[in-house]
Amino acid sequence: MFRTFRFLWALFLTNLKAVTALRGAFLLSMTFMALNNATFFVFWWVLFGRVGSLRGWLIADVEVLFGISAAGFGLMQATCGGAVHLSRFVDEGALDPLLVQPQPTLPYALGCRSQASGFGDLASGIAFVGHAGYLTWSRAPFLLLSVLASCAAFTATCIAFFSLAFWLRRTHALSRQLVDVVITFSLYPEPIFGGPLRLVLFTLLPAGLVSYLPTSLLREPSWERAACVLAVTAAYLWLAARIFRSGLSRYSSGSRFGVFG
Repeated sequence: MFRTFRFLWALFLTNLKAVTALRGAFLLSMTFMALNNATFFVFWWVLFGRVGSLRGWLIADVEVLFGISAAGFGLMQATCGGAVHLSRFVDEGALDPLLVQPQPTLPYALGCRSQASGFGDLASGIAFVGHAGYLTWSRAPFLLLSVLASCAAFTATCIAFFSLAFWLRRTHALSRQLVDVVITFSLYPEPIFGGPLRLVLFTLLPAGLVSYLPTSLLREPSWERAACVLAVTAAYLWLAARIFRSGLSRYSSGSRFGVFG
């Protein structure tokens, strides 16, 4: 296990050097992603300027929700960017070089990519949380756990959705749309959903796992809640890994030669 973590850390540092090699492009990508997030939040700023509160939620609560979602997704893109390419790896036979490596296939596939825009998401997410007044020393451990839980849930969601390629060919566009739907729902206050839709958002379209639960940990911090959130997230990540492993047993080699990277 320790050797695997050392390998993943080295893989991340290698990817970090690659994405920052062109510093201008890297900073530009970060900046535009942060501006994109700020532009989207203008909608909520205007809305709450008119209504004041939405079923008990204030603008600061939505800002925290938005911040945790952005930071979690950004951390996933920065460290596990390969998650959104799994379907292409399957369709193009790009998993072949990984299957003969001594390292586990799934972590290697996840860590082989890093997206510069993810750093912009991460930075803007932390900025949103700080502006909402939740970036304090007492809440710092819970902020870290919230972001990590959101990142793990986003990673699990991508693994599950993009693993559809093992059973259905050419599903990258469909999987990407499903992930985008989860992201969209994760940016809306939880109380506006109810009934069957609420159940869907904690199961088939797990917006509740990627944002609502991690945000609740930061809004109402307690170590008991932290243990519950981490346990649920770990179970979801384990389930996604099982889905990938089940699909991998159906994988047909593309007889691809070359170095993976």
